Order: sequence, then structure tokens, then C-alpha cells
Amino acid sequence: MGWFQWQERGAEVLHAGGVIGPDERLPWPQTGLMGVQHVIAMFGSTVLAPILMGFDPNLAVLMSGIGTLIFFLITGGKVPSYLGSSFAFIGVVIAATAYAGTGPNANIGVALGGIIACGAVYALVGVVVHLIGTGWIERFMPPVVTGAVVAVIGLNLAGVPIKNMAANNFEAWMQALTFVCVALVAVFTRGMVQRLLILVGLILASIAYALLTNGLGLGKPVDLSGVAAAPWLGLPQLHAPVFSAPAMLLIVPVVIILVAENLGHIKAVTAMTSKNLDQYMGRAFIGDGVATMVSGAAGGTGVTTYAENIGVMAATRIYSTAVFMVAALIAVLLGFSPKFGALIQAIPLPVMGGVSIVVFGLIAIAGAKIWVDNKVDFSRSSNLLVAAITLILGTGEFTLKFGDFALGGIGTATFGAILLNALLSRGEPAALLSAPRPRD
Repeated sequence: MGWFQWQERGAEVLHAGGVIGPDERLPWPQTGLMGVQHVIAMFGSTVLAPILMGFDPNLAVLMSGIGTLIFFLITGGKVPSYLGSSFAFIGVVIAATAYAGTGPNANIGVALGGIIACGAVYALVGVVVHLIGTGWIERFMPPVVTGAVVAVIGLNLAGVPIKNMAANNFEAWMQALTFVCVALVAVFTRGMVQRLLILVGLILASIAYALLTNGLGLGKPVDLSGVAAAPWLGLPQLHAPVFSAPAMLLIVPVVIILVAENLGHIKAVTAMTSKNLDQYMGRAFIGDGVATMVSGAAGGTGVTTYAENIGVMAATRIYSTAVFMVAALIAVLLGFSPKFGALIQAIPLPVMGGVSIVVFGLIAIAGAKIWVDNKVDFSRSSNLLVAAITLILGTGEFTLKFGDFALGGIGTATFGAILLNALLSRGEPAALLSAPRPRD
């Protein structure tokens, strides 16, 4: 089987609830629908992150598509992942540019220089991993650590839909209606409809929201005037990087978080598909690093493999890399369409919040699945404490500052898990260490 050849599996596999592996694909019409669902899954975060940093969200969508294609090419189409805007850059970019929080970022250039430098270091880490393997990383990040880090990524995001995407009681009920719609589609439908649970649930909830608001006046109505006014085609504004040493020193350390995220995501997909993707880990790091450099060179955000899309894969059990190629091509086209951006932004915020609750929850469960699949022994005090402390650090947004550099929840949880595991695993009783136990 060549690099870009897939074994096609048809409707009978869908109805049987079978897993579609990375080297398999559905018929192209179904692959296209799944690609649309992945675009929707990544869109909220890919647009939100640049807005928080004063970047152009349409350019971020465009660069997410280009970055995913770069990742696809460098990994030989073997690793199912979508690359979107990384939230790990938000704090350091704001610090490096003194961004006030509203409108375009006037100092975007220095941020872009730091993002490019971070991507270059990330790619170099990937080269080392490709040459000598992942053993040295895995010694620091065994399944107890990677499972905790993946779970934290979902739990850390929980406050976004709960606190920021429902302004009143009606909108909170609409969030509940949305995740119930998604759950009902997941449980009571079959075949392709079931696989498109996120998309179908979102559509059903949006229709219900429009009926209750535009029809009965119960809440903020759906406003499509921005969609009508937006042009079909438009080139996002590009920006040139400025290489500033202080900004680069501030932004480059984000690479450690990106490595942890990517490693955790690949481990999660490996656990869910029962296909060992470790041999592609170095390529995945290189692909993510190069994509980050290309995005920064054009004026876009740093990118990372997206846990949101892993959540979709966990729900649909479709891991075909062909789906991500289609999703990337769709994102590239949509990046040149302000009308599409306006349409997505017209989706009611509570509906997006309800979908986010489902997706972020699935990410957290994917972390727990790593523990289960690798038979992590929680009778060992070291494993128990590493997981327990990591979950609270990440969920509670525990932050440590080193001068101007602030390490937030996911960062402190990641480093905390690595350091605690290295420290505590040395203190196991000799009898316990010598006894046979599951690999952790």
C-alpha cells in the first residue's frame, strides 16, 4: 500500500459499528461528511485563540488547513490529526506584545518571530526523536503521565463552555439541550448519522434554538445579517515576523507543552485504534513544528494537534487520515471565505457551548482510557499521586511565574506530572519494584 492509498471500507462497517483505522477510508462522500464534522469541531478553538491574541481568525483557519496538509505530508498520511491554533501560546504572546485585549494586535510581528523560533526548536526535537526514538521521552512520560496530561487538556477547558458560553438561565438550558441532542444521536441512531453525532446534534440544537428565540422570543435571536453582508471570497491580511530576542526567549519554552500535547494525542489514538504509531512520533513533531513555522511566517498562530478532533474520533471510531486531508482542504477553501466565517460565528454561542461540553469531556475520557489500556497500577502510591496532583493542577489552572513567563494550568500539570513521576517512582519499596506488575 502506497503513501496515499487507503483501503476502502463501506456502509456495512458503519452499521456494524466497526473501527475505521488510519490506513483505511470510507467512500469519498462519507469521508467528505466526516471532514466537515472535523472542521466544525476545530473551528471554535481555532477562531477563539487568535481573537484572544489579536490575530486574524480567518487567516488562522487558512493556516490550520495548510498546517494539517504539511503534517499529513511529513507523516506520510499515517497519523490522524488536525492542526489548529494552540492555546499554549496565548499567555506568552500577550506578554511579549503587551496586547490590550481588543482589536488587532499592533505588535503582532514580535509574536510571529517567537512563534517561528518555537516551531524551529519543535522540529529539531522531532529530528532527534526520529533518529533515536521516543524511549528517552517515554521514560519521562509513561502512560500514567500521558493519560493524566490528556485528561487535563479536556478538564482544563471545561470552564470555557460552562462559565463563558451561557450568559443566563435560558442559554444554560440550551447548552443542556445541545449535549442531550448529541447524546441521543450517539445512542439511538445508526450508521453515518451516528458517526456524525456532533454535526447532527449541533444542527438539531440550532434549529431548536432558532424556534425558541426567533419564533417565540425567549432569548437572543439568531442573526444572519453578518452572513448576508460578508463577501464570498477575500484574502486574509498577512503579517511579517520580527525576530526579537526577548520575545523568542519568552515564547520558545511553549515547545515543551506542544511536545507533551502531541505525544499524549498520539498515545491516545494508539490506545483507541490498537495501532502503534510511535514510529511516526518524530515525523509528527517535525510536521507540527514546520506547520507552526509556516503559520507564523504568514501571520498566523502557532498550531498543535487538536484534542477536539481526537474527541470526535473517539466518538465516531473513524481514524482515517483521508478524513483529515479532506478537512484540511475544506479549511483552506474556507479560509478565503469571510462568508463562511460569518456563518460559523452566527451559530448560537450556547449551542457551541453544549457541543464543547461533549467534546472536552470525550478528551478527558480519552486520557482515562490510556490508563485502562496500559493497565496503570493505581495501587502504587507513585502512580496514584502523580495522577491525582496532575488532574487538580490542570483543572484548577495552577499557575507559576518565572519573571515575565507564566506557566498556566496545562503547563504546570504537564511539568508537574513529569517531575513528580521521576521523583516518586524512585521511592517505591524494593519488594514492590521487584514484583511483576503491568507496564506503566
